[in-house]
Amino acid sequence: MRYIKIPRDRIGVLIGHGGETKKQIEIQTNVKLDVDSETGEVTIDEKNVKEPVDILKAERVITAIGRGFSPEHAFKLFDDDYDLFLFDIRDYAGRSKAHVRRLKGRIIGRKGKTRETLEELTDSHISVYGHTVAVIADMLFMESIKTAIEMLLNGSKHSTVYRYLEEKRRDMKELF
Repeated sequence: MRYIKIPRDRIGVLIGHGGETKKQIEIQTNVKLDVDSETGEVTIDEKNVKEPVDILKAERVITAIGRGFSPEHAFKLFDDDYDLFLFDIRDYAGRSKAHVRRLKGRIIGRKGKTRETLEELTDSHISVYGHTVAVIADMLFMESIKTAIEMLLNGSKHSTVYRYLEEKRRDMKELF
């Protein structure tokens, strides 16, 4: 048995309409999920799992949904080419709620423009939820997007980050 705790306001998303999302996770990974709607604790029963990696996939999908991603985006994690990475903004802002809020704003940008640009340049999905920034990306782009977000959290100018990502994208196109 494994346990993951997700925010209570994300439980409905994890379960899905008529239990569809939960059922899809169980089918894809051969695990059995038990969701406690009071505490947000999700129990993963791994008895029928054929491949140990399926347990990790289930954990990553549940974590992604808990960190604000839609099930459609989280389901990309069933693919071995995609990964999930979490930043705790407090690691960059300390415990100051005002500083955390300011850094969240740097990642999101005015009307979501920064987040949208980062996603477009790296073919990724970004969720800013609570005190975390979560990224779902193809392994090829993961290091680039992680570096870009870290640059923003450390105070780099947006234009510097965009140039960095455009350069990395050009390098990738040359390789493939």
